[in-house]
Amino acid sequence: MARRKKLYEGKAKILYEGPEPGTLVQYFKDDATAFNAQKKDVIEGKGVLNNRLSEFFMTGLSRIGVPNHFIKRLNMREQLIRQVEIIPLEVIVRNFAAGSMAKRLGLEEGATLPRPIVEFSYKDDALGDPLVPEEYIIAFGWASQQDLDDIVALALRVNDFMSGVMHGVGIKLVDFKIEIGRVWEGDYMRLIVADEISPDSCRLWDIETGQKLDKDVFRQDLGSLNDAYTEVAKRLGVLPSNVTHATKPTLIN
Repeated sequence: MARRKKLYEGKAKILYEGPEPGTLVQYFKDDATAFNAQKKDVIEGKGVLNNRLSEFFMTGLSRIGVPNHFIKRLNMREQLIRQVEIIPLEVIVRNFAAGSMAKRLGLEEGATLPRPIVEFSYKDDALGDPLVPEEYIIAFGWASQQDLDDIVALALRVNDFMSGVMHGVGIKLVDFKIEIGRVWEGDYMRLIVADEISPDSCRLWDIETGQKLDKDVFRQDLGSLNDAYTEVAKRLGVLPSNVTHATKPTLIN
């Protein structure tokens, strides 16, 4: 499709003006970043995989009634999405201790949490996306108490869906983060899942071996990020099972 006006460029995606009012075109880049963009690289094919995997998850959420911004995939790297007003929070759901939580609380990496825990961080790269309590969120007007209740409910529904899908293909959903946006339908406002859901935004471990199949492979120099993402895509049926490397993936429509 013809290139349109660029509205925003982030670390992993670019947003362009959509073909109709209230829509955007989301383009997935091959850029990989970690540690608040202190570590960078370009991984050929990563954007193609994340585009298709995010489509897979968003479509699945739609089927079970979880509202989200996805409309349709346009091509290998782009998808048409609803334009939303992003709430300036990252919503983090944790099922097992890992990453910053394990370090903060001195927990063993991989320890099962007593229940899924929802955390919020303030979206600001310059500040390192600091964790914030609900009191801050309400006081600064980023979201109301009702919004937060609805966000937690949405996040836990996403967690139930994602955990089940991943467990079915032998993958443990350790944690993930999503973003939530506001959309208006007349005078009525509702909250929907936005941004993306992909191995960039999840921690995914093989249930039997503990092998990491997410961006920690890049963070910790554990091997090929493309191979890890390709393995996730193969297990979910997004890639043919006989594909061994996805530098230039052949995707299933």
